[in-house]
Amino acid sequence: MKIPVTIVTGFLGSGKTTLICGLLKKNPERRLAVLVNEFGEVSVDGALLRSAGDGCGVEIHDLPNGCICCSVNDDFVPVMRQLQARKHQVDHVIIETSGLALPQPVMQALNWPEIRADFQLDAVVTIVDVPQLLAGNLDNGRQAPGADASDAPAHVEAVDAILLQQLENADVVVLNKIDEITEDDLLRAEETIRARAPKVRFMELAYHAQLDTRLCMGLHLHDGPAPAVHEHGHHHHGPLHQMPAPLDAPLGDQAQFDGHAHTGLDAHHHGEETHEHFHGHDPGWQSFVLRSSQPQDAEVLKRAISEVALAQPVLRAKGHAFVLGKHHALVLQAVRARVQSYYDAHDHAPAESSVVFIGYHPKRNIIADILHAVTGTHWA
Repeated sequence: MKIPVTIVTGFLGSGKTTLICGLLKKNPERRLAVLVNEFGEVSVDGALLRSAGDGCGVEIHDLPNGCICCSVNDDFVPVMRQLQARKHQVDHVIIETSGLALPQPVMQALNWPEIRADFQLDAVVTIVDVPQLLAGNLDNGRQAPGADASDAPAHVEAVDAILLQQLENADVVVLNKIDEITEDDLLRAEETIRARAPKVRFMELAYHAQLDTRLCMGLHLHDGPAPAVHEHGHHHHGPLHQMPAPLDAPLGDQAQFDGHAHTGLDAHHHGEETHEHFHGHDPGWQSFVLRSSQPQDAEVLKRAISEVALAQPVLRAKGHAFVLGKHHALVLQAVRARVQSYYDAHDHAPAESSVVFIGYHPKRNIIADILHAVTGTHWA
């Protein structure tokens, strides 16, 4: 059986190391091999990862010679051959590229004859520093730090050129450092990413640089024949990628809201065994149900759920409501503060309303108080 490989990429300072440190601490029982590549002489990130993985089944391999994409043959493949020699002792490989690296050469190297029999690309995860993105520091025309150095790789020029290739090859984009970001700014960041890389499969949120393990590992997104790799400016239009639903899409297809802010790819099936969202791997992700036995006003309840998402770190809400005068259940679906609803013709009005809230450390009592204040009904 092949060892799954997750490539974690993202521009300088996006939070790759912090996020991976969190993953190591959440998976002490998993035998992980981490390859960390830094554009510098001292492996600061490697030291941080070693500290995070201390006492766990984690091994760290430093690839210090500049960008991994420029030294695949000299640095990357030899380490992978070492892991290959004792493949029964490794459950998963995580590759943290430098902030100036491009993911394509690493993706292609996993298909080299020497190692492809024992390794399988699981997913490419790109981390984005949302405050830097919104501030315009990742925009066109910004020169990448160190681009004028004599030893800088040839591809290191403008910031946006590097980030664009990191995004174009991403299966999962993680919006990081969003703790102080407003709902409007978060939507603006999401729109900016979609405009630059419309083929991105999934977009996730990281509160305090923490991400649930099952949102980035064990996804099996590249099982089967090796997919075409995106070259800059040349897009692959194969069946594995489809245009995402617009942000204001109607809820005709409820599958787009299964789990979190996924945009729905037919080629990717969500199996409970591989991608059960917000489950015990990260205790910060919590879910609970609030109920009310009193009849609700549909629009008022939708406004209340929206206000909950603005006040608390709630990513997802869904449920059924009893609306006075209606014979069918009101179905509620929310991604962050975007709440939509419809009446289910096949579901009779329930005896009580119930809403499931999913978020990162949400406060149940505060959410209940908000629902009570806005709807004028009791929730518990």
